[in-house]
Amino acid sequence: MAKFYGKVGFIGETTEVTPGIWEELMESRPYYGDVVRNVRRTDNGSKINATVSVANQISVVADVFAYDHVHAIRYVEWGSTLWEVTSVEVEHPRLVLTLGGVYTGDKA
Repeated sequence: MAKFYGKVGFIGETTEVTPGIWEELMESRPYYGDVVRNVRRTDNGSKINATVSVANQISVVADVFAYDHVHAIRYVEWGSTLWEVTSVEVEHPRLVLTLGGVYTGDKA
């Protein structure tokens, strides 16, 4: 089993940037863990360029912040790329994060 060290991105506070315009602030924190499953797949579909996604599972040793903000986990930094988290399983004292495609949202 491969080891993991990287940042996990959480949605933080929602703040009003200008009147009527709200922005979600992202926060990232480093975590240690293991790569439980390492799978890569492509989806050609009707696109010219294939969409690369992974079905990897990363098990991280969670802290109190991670348990309190499971609902706010959005991405994992792994292999110098940000990957979207598609599901989270709580297995105390760990969180098992299932990754999907490349994350294209806001970054911390």
